[in-house]
Amino acid sequence: MKLKIRNSKTKRAKKQGYRTRQKSAGGRKVNKRQRARHGSF
Repeated sequence: MKLKIRNSKTKRAKKQGYRTRQKSAGGRKVNKRQRARHGSF
């Protein structure tokens, strides 16, 4: 279901999520760093 109106908090969450980060090389780097620091997350 597509939401027509989204509040900015949700918008931000959508852009900052784990899956979103996995989609780019830079994001994968971030995820890798997070994993190294905190273990699996």
